[in-house]
Amino acid sequence: TGVQTCALPIWQTHMQRILTWCLAALLAVAGIANAQTTPAAKPRVELKTSMGKIVVELDPEHAPITVANFLKYVRSGQYNGTIFHRVIDGFMIQGGGMDAAMHEKATGAPIKLESKNGLSNTIGTIAMARTNIPDSATAQFFINVVDNSSRLDYPHPDGNGYAVFGKVVAGMEVVEKIKAVRTSTVGPHENVPVQSIVIERAKIGRAHV
Repeated sequence: TGVQTCALPIWQTHMQRILTWCLAALLAVAGIANAQTTPAAKPRVELKTSMGKIVVELDPEHAPITVANFLKYVRSGQYNGTIFHRVIDGFMIQGGGMDAAMHEKATGAPIKLESKNGLSNTIGTIAMARTNIPDSATAQFFINVVDNSSRLDYPHPDGNGYAVFGKVVAGMEVVEKIKAVRTSTVGPHENVPVQSIVIERAKIGRAHV
């Protein structure tokens, strides 16, 4: 009257084991393929400024050298206490290199320019500042406050352009406030905010896929 079980013939038992192994192998292969096609997580960095928080999402797929360089400076605390020292409404806000007394902080070696990576200097993107020498970017960066693709993208009048490596994903209203501050000239430096806009802390946040 109860539910009864009976032993399967040996050949059926072997077939079941073979099918189980095949299924496990197929699932493992599918898992590997899925891992290979899943896009890499995009790291985020929070800039806590004296005017509010800005969160940037970085793009290591298109700008691996630049992103690694930026994250290195974030981890080392390089940006803590620096200011947005060059602010031009209708262009960009630049920071990451000077303290409030307009003294430039020491940096590591310059990096290779990644301006041909397919990313564009559109509004809200973050890119590396550099000198007239293409491979000269170190720690300073800027956030585009307008679409500067025609002014800064490769091919640029200098034949090189400026490397975008991420975009603002939160706090664009803070960027808007910063771009509108009053500026003056301090020594050889133009477009310096009258009241210092300090990056109090830069920290790596949760990556986003």
